[in-house]
Amino acid sequence: MKILVTGADGFLGSNLVRELLDRGYEVRALIQQGRKNTNLNGLKIEVNQGDILYIEEVMKAADGCRAIIHTAAITNTWPARSGLLRQVNVQGTCNIITAAKIVGVERLIYVGSANSFGFGSKENPGDETRPYSASRYHLDYFNTKYLAQQLVLEEVRKNGLRAVVVNPTFLIGPFDSKPGFGTIILAIYQSRMPGCAVGGRNYIHVRDVAVGIANALDRGRIGESYILGNRNLSYRELFSMIAHVIEVKSPKITYPPFLTKVYGMFGSLFGTITRRSNVISFTLARIACDEHYYTAKKAINALDLPQTPIETAIKEAYIWFKNNDYLDKRI
Repeated sequence: MKILVTGADGFLGSNLVRELLDRGYEVRALIQQGRKNTNLNGLKIEVNQGDILYIEEVMKAADGCRAIIHTAAITNTWPARSGLLRQVNVQGTCNIITAAKIVGVERLIYVGSANSFGFGSKENPGDETRPYSASRYHLDYFNTKYLAQQLVLEEVRKNGLRAVVVNPTFLIGPFDSKPGFGTIILAIYQSRMPGCAVGGRNYIHVRDVAVGIANALDRGRIGESYILGNRNLSYRELFSMIAHVIEVKSPKITYPPFLTKVYGMFGSLFGTITRRSNVISFTLARIACDEHYYTAKKAINALDLPQTPIETAIKEAYIWFKNNDYLDKRI
């Protein structure tokens, strides 16, 4: 069985490709022309260069595939509003849907975000029944991922698209080459993270998400959504865990929401002036003050989603960074 994977060279995509190959699937990777795909070095896959914004290139990549797993997306959070995010995350998904319908794939797996469902507390975490609530942040990343998910589900209801939605929480693990979450590990290792905000998130090993997606190919129910997550941790709990695992001093300060948001305001101003993309903006500061906790019970039961300890995910991410000379880099 040949599977088309969009975003195959990314953090999640490169872990997913390895899981699919281990299961004996043939993998065709749709990768933007000119992108370095070192995460895929040495893997026996078919690389198809193309852009999800061009339907002809998507159709060419999908031809002959029996399934599509759509992981490609822009995850930038600065600036909060971006036409490019809307193009890639929404129009790109429309093109994937069109190709899936024309080619007649047996299964389309759309990789969304857990934030497309309402979040909750540790005692009452969010699940797949809770309505979208992250619109309060006015962040195009959240909004476009939610809109793209709704387009997929609408096609299932109205036109019989054979699609399943999976919604990962925050990923930790190897091959985080950009890096994403890895910036926190590196900052704590380099003693550049003196404190944390009062909020928290749900975390999961990236390989567990890859397993959950692969299982959704034959176990996921058409039209259903599955939150792929594991452990709810406050930032204080997470930072202490990271420090313990990599054997460095833990950040000591917990910033009150007011100071976190003031810092974010200055971050937004700095980003506007310098046009840098990796800033702690006012929007991110607001998010960091909230608890984005979820339960993955549905996926554990239906997709046999693994629950690898988060300490293991941190350790494997750290080892990958060490082996790839990231530890002394300023990200």
